Amino acid sequence: MKAPAFDYARPRDVAEAVKLLAEGGRAAAGTQSLGPMLNLRVAHPTLLVDLRGIEELRSVSEDKSAVTLGACITHAQIEDGKVPDPTGGMMASVAASIAYRAVRNRGTIGGSLAHADPAADWPSALTLLNAIVLVAGPKGRRETPVESFATGIFTTVLAADELIVALRIPKRSRRARYGYWKFCRKAGEFAHAIGAVLHDPETSESRAVVGALAGPPRLVDEKTFDVADIGEDAYSRRLHAVALKRAFAQIQ
Repeated sequence: MKAPAFDYARPRDVAEAVKLLAEGGRAAAGTQSLGPMLNLRVAHPTLLVDLRGIEELRSVSEDKSAVTLGACITHAQIEDGKVPDPTGGMMASVAASIAYRAVRNRGTIGGSLAHADPAADWPSALTLLNAIVLVAGPKGRRETPVESFATGIFTTVLAADELIVALRIPKRSRRARYGYWKFCRKAGEFAHAIGAVLHDPETSESRAVVGALAGPPRLVDEKTFDVADIGEDAYSRRLHAVALKRAFAQIQ
């Protein structure tokens, strides 16, 4: 099938994009999720708002405490080290495991988070990293932690007239270690279970996340890795427990 007819706009800045969204537009960046939805007629926007021409959404900044990546930074840019990686390579590794290179060349970190597919990598990875989402809308700008950004399957706290501007990812010490493991039936496919852990001995920070659930990623006790209450069947709970253990083994 082919996409239904729609109007197209390419705003110059965030303010113009927000105005178009408030008028009923649908945000589009890499279109690696939205494109198939259009062709399958799952999505029926009357106006497509192309965010790729907005310089702010493609910008990168860094200070002593964090790296801030614009929402339109692509998976490939992260994979190739074209932007700062506050994790010392963990984010690059996660990016390299997303789908296929053609998808990574166009798909964006902000688009992945906004789409909120539970089986996608960035919702789990950014929850592990305690990242902050920078959001713009008609009422101004606000911030929200990634761990409370997704509210369900393909649903987030974003209003229809809001968009993700950037992700702010905290820096940790050089001694920090990260583990990330996912189960896929074949390479490039969405995950059936994700386990992710981090430990920074200098700050005593420890975090553990399970992803690819029937909902948003979940923080779990990093000491017990207890997944008994994730609400999945016994096989899925076992799969997530093993994913966590294998992620933990990467930091030993």
